[in-house]
Amino acid sequence: MGPLLAILRRFMAAILVLPVLALHAHAEDEVRIQEEIWALPLPLPMFAYLVRPVGEGPFPLVIMNHGVSLNPTDRSFFPLVEFRDAAKWFAKRGNLVVAPVGSGYGATAIDIPDRALYGPFFSKIGKCINPNFLDAGLAVAQVDLWIIDYMAAEKRIIPNNVVVVGQSAGGWAAIALSSMNPPPVKAIITFAAGRGGRVGGKPNNNCAPDKLVEATADFGRTSRVPMLWIYLENDTFFGPALSRRMRDAFTAAGGKAEYHLMPPFGNEGHFFIGSPDAVPIWSPLVAKFLDAQK
Repeated sequence: MGPLLAILRRFMAAILVLPVLALHAHAEDEVRIQEEIWALPLPLPMFAYLVRPVGEGPFPLVIMNHGVSLNPTDRSFFPLVEFRDAAKWFAKRGNLVVAPVGSGYGATAIDIPDRALYGPFFSKIGKCINPNFLDAGLAVAQVDLWIIDYMAAEKRIIPNNVVVVGQSAGGWAAIALSSMNPPPVKAIITFAAGRGGRVGGKPNNNCAPDKLVEATADFGRTSRVPMLWIYLENDTFFGPALSRRMRDAFTAAGGKAEYHLMPPFGNEGHFFIGSPDAVPIWSPLVAKFLDAQK
């Protein structure tokens, strides 16, 4: 472990001895929820937005994975709370929701290129001529497993009742996680999942679409977790043609993915889950999928 990472872990551990910062609690739809900021002392320490029903629990766990920026400056200004309205929707269904801010983002933005995949920013895909989509997804999937283990050890969650939700690169990590079939995870939901989108900022310009489809099939060969995949017609990162190819490759290999291509939303469908106005659109679909897993 490098000295910077060791210092960061000690700092995060020190925060944990302080009272958790409760943003506020309020009543909505007859379920009172409470929002908090946590410091998670994982092997790669990170902050997390947490929202849960008021009470002692334990609760079912929902983990929400955010996307990736390849720009170090953008990572340093990453918001501490993302997908807040979506997270609150899951909490009002009785879940404890953890939305980690990945190592290398926001307050923990320490970018050390020579640390490579498992450095502070640990989900790089490498050069577009030969991207490593598989390991980049599995790296973040490992973080999900650390969170599940930590929250279970804290007796905050109900064992074997975990749902993982991911957007963009976070959704790709959720697909990677499904290939490991961790027993606590009963369902996975992805929004605009993929890697290598909009190379050079150009719409519908994927880094290596054939390799992305191939990697999706690799995950599908062992994945058996029920999954819901949501894409938008006006997603310029992973458009309809590419997302259908990914779905076909995944399911042909043996994976279980319920695929939905939704109508255009706003100017860019890729960020659908981050909009408060989108919650009434996707929530009936997600609720139906989750209810079917009970």
